Amino acid sequence: MKTATARYAIGDVVRHRLFPFRGVIFDVDPEFANTEEWYDSIPEEIRPRKDQPFYHLFAENSETEYVAYVSEQNLLPDETGEPIRHPQVTEVFEWVPENRRYLMRPGLEH
Repeated sequence: MKTATARYAIGDVVRHRLFPFRGVIFDVDPEFANTEEWYDSIPEEIRPRKDQPFYHLFAENSETEYVAYVSEQNLLPDETGEPIRHPQVTEVFEWVPENRRYLMRPGLEH
């Protein structure tokens, strides 16, 4: 059995490859771990493989903030260097501008 290694880490700021949103990773599943209903709701022509890491993001687009669940194949590093405005980010992370990423707040690491 092959074990996938996640390309991104908790605290990394990423953007979606196809859709206009970005976010900070707050959890990683080594492979797909959402519902079949969620998976089947993705149009077949862009449906990702299940055998790859999936990331939980505090996400944002130009209009709103939300939580997203995204396959590794659909993520790219965010090059803006800007923090994420999602209201839950500051509950979990501290922004480190010189590293362009977030660190878990002390006591929240697992």
